[in-house]
Amino acid sequence: MKLAGRYLLWCVVCLCMLSCSTQKEEEEIRFAIVSDLHAPDLPDGKERMQAVVEAANKEDVDFLIQLGDFIRLDSVSMPLREVWNGFKGETFHVLGNHDLDKYSKEEFVAGFNMPGRYYSFDKGDFHFIVLDGNNLFDGEKYIPYNKANYYVDMKMREFMDPEQMEWLKKDLAATNKRCILFSHQSIDRAMGNGYDVRDVLEAENKRAGFKKVVAAFSGHNHSNYVDEINGITYVQINSASYVWVGDETQTEKRYPEEINQKYSLLKYSVTFDKPLYGIVSLSQKGMSMKGTKGNFLPPTPAEIGLPKKLGSFPLVSSIQDFSIQFDPEK
Repeated sequence: MKLAGRYLLWCVVCLCMLSCSTQKEEEEIRFAIVSDLHAPDLPDGKERMQAVVEAANKEDVDFLIQLGDFIRLDSVSMPLREVWNGFKGETFHVLGNHDLDKYSKEEFVAGFNMPGRYYSFDKGDFHFIVLDGNNLFDGEKYIPYNKANYYVDMKMREFMDPEQMEWLKKDLAATNKRCILFSHQSIDRAMGNGYDVRDVLEAENKRAGFKKVVAAFSGHNHSNYVDEINGITYVQINSASYVWVGDETQTEKRYPEEINQKYSLLKYSVTFDKPLYGIVSLSQKGMSMKGTKGNFLPPTPAEIGLPKKLGSFPLVSSIQDFSIQFDPEK
């Protein structure tokens, strides 16, 4: 009887260990991600935000994050803010350049109760890092974006400051979790000193001995792509609302005159017929994202003679699906 009892106890222990192991392996963190809503500058900005929030709630994600160029702190944006606050879970913000057209960083950070202009947080087995690329660099000093002071030479824009770089190194070293980064400007293409940031990320992966920094998400360029550089995946999240062209796009054929007069930026953009966003799933095995496919409101970029890319950025009306596998060493 004693032998049978011990055997039964051993079986129970093994089953518990197997259950715990399976639970840990299958534990997922899921989040919704959206960028460049520019909600106050669109006739249907509120509806677009509502659709994103409803999708995030329906998917029952752990958190919702927006990558900048969001809404303002004025009374016009209050109804939009109420819609955003309709998300049932936690929300996180990234500073975008246009968020600082009318405000200082301190004002915007305080207005949206952000922990800081850059910060980090943990969810499950993952460490998430929010960065701030909204600084000018004139060759000698770094100057924070402040009330649209960044409309200067393009070569001076979109830098991470030294204080933040040192913080990033320490923050990465202080965790043993896999890391996901968020920034408005892309570390791989747009950020003025992005190569220095990538050096920090790659050095940490080398020091850790495994792919610790796995991905960096960004917005800003109103485009979409997924690239891998030295083992790190860089994901450009398209605008939820439109592609920015910078030249006239025959918007009089998309909207009536009174709309174009009220929302003057429509003149230089091509709007999507639906809001774009992504749902990201993370587990011990890897990461995947389910994107959104939309269409351009006609006339489309092709119909007005635009190329398939603006510079190095694809001119598309979608956010693509993707998946990557993590190395099995951790």
